[in-house]
Amino acid sequence: MNKKMVAAALVILTLIALLLVRITVATPPSTVKIISLPANEYDPAVWGKHYPLEYKSFQRNLEMSASPTGFGGSVNYQKSTREPEILENFKGMAFSKDYAEDRGHPYALEDIKKTKRVTPQTAGSCMTCKTANLIDVWQEMGWNYAKTPISEIFPKLKFSITCANCHDPKTMKLRVINPAFIEAMNKRGIDVSRASQEDMRSYVCGQCHVEYYFEPGSNKVTLPWDKGLDPEQMYAYYAGEPSGFAQDWVHPDSRVKLLKAQHPDFETWSLGVHGRAGVSCADCHMPYIRQNGQKYTSHWVTSPMRQIEASCGACHDQGNDWLLQSVKSTQAKVWQLQRVAGMGVARAHEALAKAPATGDRIELARELLRKSQWYWDFVAAENGMGFHNPPQALNILGQSIQFSNEAVLTVRQTGK
Repeated sequence: MNKKMVAAALVILTLIALLLVRITVATPPSTVKIISLPANEYDPAVWGKHYPLEYKSFQRNLEMSASPTGFGGSVNYQKSTREPEILENFKGMAFSKDYAEDRGHPYALEDIKKTKRVTPQTAGSCMTCKTANLIDVWQEMGWNYAKTPISEIFPKLKFSITCANCHDPKTMKLRVINPAFIEAMNKRGIDVSRASQEDMRSYVCGQCHVEYYFEPGSNKVTLPWDKGLDPEQMYAYYAGEPSGFAQDWVHPDSRVKLLKAQHPDFETWSLGVHGRAGVSCADCHMPYIRQNGQKYTSHWVTSPMRQIEASCGACHDQGNDWLLQSVKSTQAKVWQLQRVAGMGVARAHEALAKAPATGDRIELARELLRKSQWYWDFVAAENGMGFHNPPQALNILGQSIQFSNEAVLTVRQTGK
């Protein structure tokens, strides 16, 4: 080997050595050191001492602000101020008294204690998705907590939704604590305790962002998934009156046995393009962030439009403005049709209120209205304003409008 070759080799080795030093010394580590905490540690501030980046982003859930798209957000206003048809459609039940936009996860326990929808005798099942202390209550009482008055459960609840709702304190692995979700997934042949990390990035959200009902007598929280996850399949499931469940309430004017949809985000996402493509809830709402070389998951659970680069940029290269305008356009179209559908439901209630109390045609009109309200509410109660699954949202809102029109026409025909 001549001197030139030796010199060149030395230069290359020197450059490699400098590069290795830069990687191992100058650049901060890109992995989070796992710290084990006691099993009953629910205070997010304690977790934050060991996971400061995650905790700092989690604290942003305390912010209350409107969504960048104009829909959703965390400002605690009454929805009936923008959708007055809510007062007619939910007449006779608690949502006509208080139907406020949800605030962030840290407020969940405080808000359920303040809402007009809850009284001292309200079933304990209502606290299922409001607190990390569900773990303790479940271990102590099992499903008996569901039929216990919530006023007797409240003293056991010290923390709202915190880190422990989704992470095992000892291992930091993602976990699900909602027994209703675990049971429903088992029925679908899915053992969430064996699920992949990527699947868990949706399951931890889906354990609460789902449709459910309380079984009569026991008040056990149950997810209506036996026939499938789309709104038509769930409606068919409810039509069979599972465990004797016939309705959430009876409208005092139209006398229709109605169902109240409960934020079916997981179901809507599952059947949408992102869910079918394997994009998890966390990919969009809790994206990976890098700070000084440290990779961590943002725990600011918010609209992807607040962090477009991190939430959308991994898959989309159309630019932030194009992406924001695309989402706003979709949501505006769904909102417009949602209002039309909701007002159609209200008119049908008013028409039936003036109709005879009984008769085959009247019962047909009531069934049409029951279905119309369910389809409208399935979209209205979901948090994505249609974006989780635009084709489904627009389709079932269109059907809602058709069914409410048919209900009104059927009532009119009874007078001929």
